[in-house]
Amino acid sequence: MTRLPLVVLLFLLSWVTGTASAGAAPLRVFVSIPPQATFVRQVGGERVRVDILVRPGQSPATYAPTPKQMTALTQTDLYFRIGVPFERSLIPRLTRQAPSLEIVDLRNILNQSEKDEAIGRDPHIWLDPNLVHRMVLLIRDRLSRNDPAGAARYQTNCARFQEQLTRLDQELHRLLAPVRGQTLTVFHPAYGWFCRAYGLRQRAVIHEGKLPGPRALARLIEETRHRRTRYLVIQPQFSRRSAQSVARAMEARLVEMDPLAEDYLDNMIRMGQTIARILTPRPVSHER
Repeated sequence: MTRLPLVVLLFLLSWVTGTASAGAAPLRVFVSIPPQATFVRQVGGERVRVDILVRPGQSPATYAPTPKQMTALTQTDLYFRIGVPFERSLIPRLTRQAPSLEIVDLRNILNQSEKDEAIGRDPHIWLDPNLVHRMVLLIRDRLSRNDPAGAARYQTNCARFQEQLTRLDQELHRLLAPVRGQTLTVFHPAYGWFCRAYGLRQRAVIHEGKLPGPRALARLIEETRHRRTRYLVIQPQFSRRSAQSVARAMEARLVEMDPLAEDYLDNMIRMGQTIARILTPRPVSHER
């Protein structure tokens, strides 16, 4: 009986501490594009509140944050950038307007040659699950530094998501093994990292943001006809008009894939299935 008050006191202290922790305000995090939101939420769980700058259907090449978003950014805890084009003008503005904001560049997980490629030619590094595997470690560490009380939870969540990424990578290798070595014809060059991860080649119509000249376009069309390419991959973030003109000249149909979809795991599988389907040679019909 003499020990009962101590037990009760310890119980009350534990309850109060747990309640305070559960009721703590979540970390405020901003990301550039929807797939990043999935990565941060998978690691952070209920301990983070994630806002996305580029909304579905918008292009990171031409996007500009709204005044409301800029105000919210100055009041956030962390901003994870990833190297998409609009960040080049955004970061200097943030540095001036919110000098205390912690900006984390997810390209820091890359080695120097990879970083040069991402900065110079193709920022779509999230389309390689093996690179995302590294990204979530950086996300885990930065969330833990800002919220030490959640470090154990971040570690558990990160390990679980990495297991999902490993299974995703294995499934994509299985899906794409029959078409390994083939060339994926796309309108915008968004799939370099994906192709590199799964033994494919990318041929893009757009080069450095511009349509090719008449000679180069004619050569591309002739090559695709020779290879019997009957598709052209497009993205929902860009107008179809130019792509439709090229597709008609190629005698090809448009196939839409979205490298910016927020449901990352399912979307990557859909992309793998689509690519496997369009690259699988069709049997030649012998009409009499």
